[in-house]
Amino acid sequence: MRTLFLLLLVAAAGCRELPRSDSSALASEDVAFQALADEFITGYLAWRPQQGTSLGLHEYDGRMTDLSRASWERELERLKQFDRRLDGIRYGRLSERGRYDFRLLRAGLRRELLKLDERKVYTQNPMAYAGALNVNIYIKRDFAPRAQRVASLTTILEQAPAHFAAARENLSPELAKPLVETAIEVAQGSAEFLRKDLNEALKDFQDEPHRARFLAANQRAMAELNDFVKWLKAERLPRAHASYALGRHRYSRMLREGELIDLPPDEILAIGLRELKREQQVFAEAARAIDPSRPAIEVFREIQRDHPTEDSLLPETRKNLEAIRQFLIDRQVVTIPSEVRPRVEETPQFDRATSFASMDTPGPFESKATEAYYYVTPVEKEWSPRQKEEWLTAFNYYTTDVVSIHEAYPGHYLQFLCLNASSANRLEKIFDSYAFVEGWAHYTEQMILDLGFGVNMPSRTTQPDALKKAKYRLAQSDEALLRLCRLCVSIRMHCQGMTVDEATRFFQENCYYEEKPAHQEAVRGTFDPEYLYYTVGKMQILKLRRDYERQEGEKYSLKRFHDEMLRHGMPPLRLLREVMLTERKQWGDVF
Repeated sequence: MRTLFLLLLVAAAGCRELPRSDSSALASEDVAFQALADEFITGYLAWRPQQGTSLGLHEYDGRMTDLSRASWERELERLKQFDRRLDGIRYGRLSERGRYDFRLLRAGLRRELLKLDERKVYTQNPMAYAGALNVNIYIKRDFAPRAQRVASLTTILEQAPAHFAAARENLSPELAKPLVETAIEVAQGSAEFLRKDLNEALKDFQDEPHRARFLAANQRAMAELNDFVKWLKAERLPRAHASYALGRHRYSRMLREGELIDLPPDEILAIGLRELKREQQVFAEAARAIDPSRPAIEVFREIQRDHPTEDSLLPETRKNLEAIRQFLIDRQVVTIPSEVRPRVEETPQFDRATSFASMDTPGPFESKATEAYYYVTPVEKEWSPRQKEEWLTAFNYYTTDVVSIHEAYPGHYLQFLCLNASSANRLEKIFDSYAFVEGWAHYTEQMILDLGFGVNMPSRTTQPDALKKAKYRLAQSDEALLRLCRLCVSIRMHCQGMTVDEATRFFQENCYYEEKPAHQEAVRGTFDPEYLYYTVGKMQILKLRRDYERQEGEKYSLKRFHDEMLRHGMPPLRLLREVMLTERKQWGDVF
């Protein structure tokens, strides 16, 4: 695994195929770049061993990033040195394939530089520490004998004292309040996971001395997490402030260097506001088709009341997955390269503060443990009846299917199946694009409904097809409104001074969320400014599809487009345009 994989030449009529050459045929500059890229990846994963494990590279099992100041400062300097060394590569002498890989690597490298140098996550964001004791992969995936996996997770838990000592040393005295509050929630969730879920998963593990060592390490790790929560509450929360914004300059760098988008934030915001208004009209039209006598928001709230109970949420989510998958096959939407299905389960405690629903897939290098988990965040037992009802409205039956499209078929789960089955090289499998990953999943929600999805789905009551289609469109439109609100809030929070309270009201007024989930979305915007990429990526994919269809003419089919998109890894969409479109003048026109 220490050298880059070189790919076979695959003929694909109608698109520019990046050469997959044998190493003996590479130009000397390509050889120099590949050696540099391989060296970078080795160091990159050595400092991020938990990412290596999640990718399916199990030589990194049982290791955890050392977040002491000296360690992350060395990594920051290493990133800067490699950025300078990339400047030494003669870009013009690289092959076409080499230039593509060069830009993919540089985008990934600079995203990390922005994280460590500009956003200063290890001094400004306590969330970087709160969720780091994530050992869920060792109990969820059977990639090694159980005793070996328990030994690996125990080794990680044993590093908790040093980890939280580093957190106290590194974190600035004054931090952004939303980040402190969320870190407290994450750390409490992590401690509860260790106390309940992990102990339950290993209750029948009696292999001594591994069990005694695990129990001691787990008890110490829980204590460290609880002490960290107390420390945040006593030492950081009282001094916390509201200054979480990146600012226009750093935000522009995030767009340009991470996703190769040159448009200034204000122009993207103008596009987002225009699309928000258009989508609100779609929402209103769908509501009129259901009940023209009532305001659109009342119609939507009425269908939101048609939701599972707290006990039936997961069974109802599981129920329609197979029908959705079959729809893709029947309509020839995309190739599904595996018969393996995802498992629907509750979101682990440590992720519930920041996750509504998510897909946890095997890594692209995983060869043994191929399980995938579609996580759905349930209500908490201690919530009031009103809070439970507000949370479950977002899981109404129509929205639940739209979320399943996003997370599973043909969204994230299929996306990662295609990555694992593709001939993408090592760079393409390690470095991805937020806009591609989330943009694809969000794009599929609308695309599937445009093809007529919904009328074929089982219903608890007899409904005319037109009414059922309108309800699905209303739910899908609300999901689109949410992502459009994220775009607008992200830019306004980080470039124009929008507060969390103002952002909460924006979500309530423009995508019709109740206060609790609206506030959670607003808080996420403080630490995840890149959540604008859901909509940005969707718009880029729609533009690419239109251009590809014009290019292919009679040879075009939706399945052909999707299959071609999903076989090149998950690069910034600006790069994918260069692969799929033959006209150079089309490459930069991403919206």
